[in-house]
Amino acid sequence: MNRKYRKTLIIGNWKMNMVASEVKPFMDALKTVMPKVRTCGVALCVPFPLIPALAKASKEGRVSVGSQNVSNHEKGAYTGEVSMAQLLDLGVKYVIVGHSERREYYFETDELVRDKAKAVLDAGITPIICVGETLAQREGGLTMEFVSYQVKAALSGLTPDQIRRVVIAYEPIWAIGTGKTATEEEANEVCAEIRTVIRKITGARIARGVSILYGGSMNAANAEALLAMTDIDGGLIGGASLKPEDFSKIIEATAQ
Repeated sequence: MNRKYRKTLIIGNWKMNMVASEVKPFMDALKTVMPKVRTCGVALCVPFPLIPALAKASKEGRVSVGSQNVSNHEKGAYTGEVSMAQLLDLGVKYVIVGHSERREYYFETDELVRDKAKAVLDAGITPIICVGETLAQREGGLTMEFVSYQVKAALSGLTPDQIRRVVIAYEPIWAIGTGKTATEEEANEVCAEIRTVIRKITGARIARGVSILYGGSMNAANAEALLAMTDIDGGLIGGASLKPEDFSKIIEATAQ
């Protein structure tokens, strides 16, 4: 893994799991097994109601606070939405935008994903932009075309300086929560293509500094092999991030 130009990140995504009262016990357990390695940034992206509890429990630790979503609107009559200003006030440092579950279940478009990413960037923090193909698209040989389009759409209208501050997470939809995962070579090939797309937009200097994560069922067993790939700069972790020991092993794998 090339850490010379970009930051290695291990980001947990709890999805719609846990309640606020479980956050402190989880963090206490994680602190007891957290490896001493300082080779990566660590964050947990949790449901909105859990953010204050996580901010409190992680105040003196290494884990940054992240959100799983945000509104593209600054404020106003948008019942049920949560603004970037509200997340900033809670200490959020990362926001996931465009996760495949948001795209599929809540019909988020590429344009909406771009607008959310811009809202996060305008607030001075880091968007984690998710891209990835379905099984049918992979079997049809459309992976590169589809993922490249998603990346271009998400970055359209952003300045080179803004693009420099994004994180891209490649999550093949067919590998999310299924236990299936792309081979290390397959995952790295797509991450390298994502970097190529960014390079064509911004030039090599900025592209080589953008962190690209893999998020298709990375776990304690396969993390070391995936993180050894040249263009995989970390992981967006689902189920394994709910287990302190497994999450800590993935963090430790960045020290290879």
